[in-house]
Amino acid sequence: MATRLQAPRLLARAFSPIEHTYTARDTRLYALGVGFGADPLDAGQLNYVYGGADDETLLAVPTMANVLAYPGFWAREPDTGIDWQRVVHTEQEIVLHAPIPPWGRVIGTTRVRALWDKGPGKGALMLQQREVHDAATRQPLATVRQLTLLRGDGGFGPGASEGAPPAQHHLPERAPDAACDLATIPQAALIYRLSGDLNPLHADPAVAHAAGFDRPLLHGMATMGIAAHAVLRAVLAYDATRFAGMRVRFTAPVVPGDTLRTELWIDGKTVSLRTTALERGVVVLNNARVDLR
Repeated sequence: MATRLQAPRLLARAFSPIEHTYTARDTRLYALGVGFGADPLDAGQLNYVYGGADDETLLAVPTMANVLAYPGFWAREPDTGIDWQRVVHTEQEIVLHAPIPPWGRVIGTTRVRALWDKGPGKGALMLQQREVHDAATRQPLATVRQLTLLRGDGGFGPGASEGAPPAQHHLPERAPDAACDLATIPQAALIYRLSGDLNPLHADPAVAHAAGFDRPLLHGMATMGIAAHAVLRAVLAYDATRFAGMRVRFTAPVVPGDTLRTELWIDGKTVSLRTTALERGVVVLNNARVDLR
């Protein structure tokens, strides 16, 4: 069946700005959802989940940018022409223009930045971008980019974007300089979904079984947050001010309860990384990088 997607229409699609007010409680809940606080005696972790009686030392995990002013799963709206049931999230990137405040009011503006047609039966790639800024000061806080494989929408005809999708980040050809193991808990997905991603695939066993999985999966964005935690712990001594950006490629799902080992290659202000679910021997994030200030 021919795709209903029309590239010029999708590239020009208007998105309403989203205003998002979040509190210190939301910031702590996000941090708990990506594993901070697992060691309640670790002062570095506590600054993300406690922050003192008056929140004077509370910090936001840098990857919290992913959930700020999130537009939701808009691909399922009928005007997009996207075969939304065959969408696969392949890459995620954040660029931080300033540290994320531990509470505040932000505005996010989303657009479809590019579409690349892989051909009939081969799908297409869509790059969407969200700019997040402080609602009061208008200060830019983050740029969030998501690369998605539209498996059912190849061969849409004229209107594809010029150029090529972003090239993959290549890992150094040497042994990693460090590694960090972080355990996930069985209820990790149930906690993370409270930060805004309510897809039942991550909570309802019946939905997971219908999709071909034995049990609900952990959100890919949560896996990204756990890998960021590994960098903060192993490289930055939990100093979020040095975290300038992150890009990851999702290669396999995480099952809540997996232990995640993140291998790290440190080259100046670039930290390359790969994350593996140890018990299953599966690489879940690959060709990833964190940029430092």
